[in-house]
Amino acid sequence: MAEISARKRIWGWWFFDWASQPYHTLLVTFVFGPFFAGVAAEYFLADGLGPEVAAARAQSVWSLCLTITGILIGIGAPVMGALADTQGRRMPWIVAFSIMYVIGSAALWWTMPDGSTMWWMLVAFGVGFVGAEYALIFINSQLPSLGDEQQVGEISGSGFAFGYLGGLVSLIIMLVFFVEQGSGKTLVGLDPALGLLDASENEGTRIVGPLTALWYAVFMIPYFLWVRDVRTPRIDAGFSGAMRLLRKSVANLRHRLSLLTYLGSSMFYRDALNGLYGFGGVYAKLVLNWDLTMIGVFGIVGVISAAAFSWIGGKIDKRLGPKPVIIMAIWTLIVVCTVIVGMSREQIFGIPLTEGSSLPDIVFFGCGVLIGGMGGMLQAASRTLMARHTDPIAPTESFGLYGLSGRATAFLAPALIGVATTITQSARLGIAPIILLFLVGLIMLRWVNARGDKETWSVLPHS
Repeated sequence: MAEISARKRIWGWWFFDWASQPYHTLLVTFVFGPFFAGVAAEYFLADGLGPEVAAARAQSVWSLCLTITGILIGIGAPVMGALADTQGRRMPWIVAFSIMYVIGSAALWWTMPDGSTMWWMLVAFGVGFVGAEYALIFINSQLPSLGDEQQVGEISGSGFAFGYLGGLVSLIIMLVFFVEQGSGKTLVGLDPALGLLDASENEGTRIVGPLTALWYAVFMIPYFLWVRDVRTPRIDAGFSGAMRLLRKSVANLRHRLSLLTYLGSSMFYRDALNGLYGFGGVYAKLVLNWDLTMIGVFGIVGVISAAAFSWIGGKIDKRLGPKPVIIMAIWTLIVVCTVIVGMSREQIFGIPLTEGSSLPDIVFFGCGVLIGGMGGMLQAASRTLMARHTDPIAPTESFGLYGLSGRATAFLAPALIGVATTITQSARLGIAPIILLFLVGLIMLRWVNARGDKETWSVLPHS
């Protein structure tokens, strides 16, 4: 077999970001999430609830879905990583989780506008989401092998930029050719899929699931052609060996203060970011009353910003390191969340607006630029900082712990949003807990060594 160049291997690794980003762009944030929220709200309205209570109930249902999937991902992430490292292979796991991704997203086609399949669609969404997040853990574990300490920051940032570009292209395709407006036409006045799909049944919007599945299946081909496993020594066989490795790694955390604190910090601020992504489109639908086309345009702005800022963040990361990038991004997102919570169609921070004012729309578009841009920078720099804390003996298990930290409390943001929404009966005020999570993560960063903790790496025994 011909040798694969380092550059081609990096491009193959980047193609995972391109292939998988539509799950987050199209399904979680800008198309399926808001569409599901609208379907659920109409379902609860038909049950006799008032408009605001029905919107709050819809947001609570969505938060329940994200909470449960977050728990499943958090529990399984380090176990899956340890299993892969004991075997020294990652590719079979990536294939298996890719199949989950494709099946779960494709099944979203059966999200009926009357809400009759609502609960089954949440299950399908969860299956795909778990597959996407588990695959990401194994992909991320390959980052340290792609370059040296200075190079991985730029590689990570460029990968996120490339991925967001893929999300942008897929979103534009959905808006131009598929998603129906109230008129039954797409953003540019076309019939959904040039008349092949029934707008009255929202088939143009529902195709987002199968399109996301097809996109992933096609664009993962370069990854599977150009990326090979960097085999690590087979440490032990079977589940018991994986659990011994995991217990040893968790026990060693007491000697690795920087890593332990970083895992705790990222646990909170990445949970806050995921909450912001998961409820941004829902907020636009339920609070600002935007239609899906408007939300999609908002998404285009956010994704363009994410791609540009991720690339810029990678350059800053290469020069200054990842920690300053993370701190700047978190502070910016705290300000953005404060603005979102303080705004509605009728007022901004208690200042009344004239009826029909477009100021909330303008402000939220500005927030979208910063959410996309700072979110992209935050994710890319976080991946780099984890690479600096990754023991090369067990990279997948190390990123499994990183996955655990990102998902151990992944139920927390949706759950807190659900509780706050239920108590206040307001989809707007329900977003407030995200601010607290960002602040906790920011405070904990103080004890994280920006250079990593190579001096504390333990040498694991080989069998």
